[in-house]
Amino acid sequence: MRVAAPLHISPRFQGLMNRRFRCPVAFVLALPLLSQAADVPEQPLPAGIAVVPLSLPADVDLQRRGARIGRVVIQVDEVFEEASPLPAPYRLVNGLHVSTQKETVQRQLLFQSGDPYDPRVLAETERLLRSQRYLNEAVIQPVGYRDNRVDVLVRVHDVWTLNPGISFGRKGGENSTRFRFEDANFLGRGQFASVARSRDVDRTAWRIGYRDPNLFGSWWQMSGAYASSSDGAERALDLRQPFYSLDAPWSAGLELSDTTSAVSRYERGHVLERLDMDEQSIGIDGGISAGLEAGWTRRYLGGVRSLSRSFSHRSEYPDAVLPADRDLVYPWFGFEAIEDDYVLTRNLDQIGRTEDLHVGRRARLEVGLASSAFGSTRDAVILGGAVQAGAELGDEQFWINSLDASGRLDSGEIVDGRLALSSRYYYRHSMHRVSFASLTATLTRKLDAEEQLLLGGDNGLRGFPLRYQSGTASALITMEERYYTNWQPLKLFNVGAALFLDAGRTWGRSEPAAASDGWLADVGLGLRLGSARSGLGNVLHVDVAVPLNGPSGIDAVQLLIETRTSF
Repeated sequence: MRVAAPLHISPRFQGLMNRRFRCPVAFVLALPLLSQAADVPEQPLPAGIAVVPLSLPADVDLQRRGARIGRVVIQVDEVFEEASPLPAPYRLVNGLHVSTQKETVQRQLLFQSGDPYDPRVLAETERLLRSQRYLNEAVIQPVGYRDNRVDVLVRVHDVWTLNPGISFGRKGGENSTRFRFEDANFLGRGQFASVARSRDVDRTAWRIGYRDPNLFGSWWQMSGAYASSSDGAERALDLRQPFYSLDAPWSAGLELSDTTSAVSRYERGHVLERLDMDEQSIGIDGGISAGLEAGWTRRYLGGVRSLSRSFSHRSEYPDAVLPADRDLVYPWFGFEAIEDDYVLTRNLDQIGRTEDLHVGRRARLEVGLASSAFGSTRDAVILGGAVQAGAELGDEQFWINSLDASGRLDSGEIVDGRLALSSRYYYRHSMHRVSFASLTATLTRKLDAEEQLLLGGDNGLRGFPLRYQSGTASALITMEERYYTNWQPLKLFNVGAALFLDAGRTWGRSEPAAASDGWLADVGLGLRLGSARSGLGNVLHVDVAVPLNGPSGIDAVQLLIETRTSF
């Protein structure tokens, strides 16, 4: 694993994020940035750990000696650090919060006492822990060495996960509301449970969801959902053991879903027609792998899928053109390769949180064969694939590119084909300022009639109504100047801001919508509130965007409020 220094402009910052820097400052850096007026207090190590920081050998020496993991001690920090004195409201929150159980953290560890000491496995476990919604940060460090055994401290930082409340969003000129009661760490066991009522431009819905990431203490996962909405219903169940690590030898899974909903076709943000769609899916899949070899993990995949879609008219649109009902039943085979190459950094897509940026390469390819002999309504070859390649360009510059493709080879031609390109570039000027640019482009061929390629305020063109343009191809360019502060109001939010420019367009025409209006552009200013103590959303976006061109009749200013997983 390569580790990027968070700053290139000042030598005193060069070693701050180095995993071999084993002093208490490393623990401080692993916690969220607090306001400039508040420092993170140093926390004592748990009793019973033999700390020998001056004589602890380097990782390469420990591996050469064949050292093994000794004692594994788990420390779970409260939502608010135990500063002295900690104000009463924060003490109350800590008291009401159900802390993550140490057994919950233990189940996520990729190592145990007696295993060979391997810093790569420790680093991968850190990434796995940081990916959990109920944890803010995770640091795993060797803190003692004796009898050729390395004592390891696993230190994680809890966040508040119980969310009884109301949320509001706005994008593309349309509002959305949500009333929910959910907990992403039910009883401190890492389980997710929710009951929610939502309302947006498409539907009003009640939804119940549950997910257990470690079923009965194993690596098996189970999730389920039930929803009743104004335009249909949803029932879903997923049971699987995923490839939970780069060394995981196998995976297996079962997926069932049954969804009824309304599908809309749009023209310049307005609904042209709506129709009902009933979609059923059944899938059994699995895979095998030899684990990580020479920096790469290779996986051989396979399974059977059944996808069914049927359509019917809605009373308000009796003349809508109905697509043909479709059943696809097919076995499939696939291959996946992942390069173990990550950079540890901060203040790129998050604010004041450790980020694990994959700058390596990865690829996945799937091929399936649908046949009337299996119950399909047509014979077709089902194709899907994705490729990603990242690069650390030096001087705190990162470039991440990906290419995704999907479609069916039906009667000698590509049907429902999509080819999507994404390219992201980051250049860090300082710990508090990053220039960001992205390009996304999509090319389609003979999309199924219920599908539509859309571009608007809900997917990147922030100065325009949602689902404003449609076509057979699209492109979107985004440029942002991102600012990250150390300000943390009430110790609840990490504050950032962005100046942005968006430019995009579609080509071609998707019937029955009108032709494209050509290139559209907007500029704007955004406020970013990173969730410092909550696991219920990473970054709240409040954007004000002004269209620079476009037809008359659209609002001169667009206000967008939404929660996203990144800056």
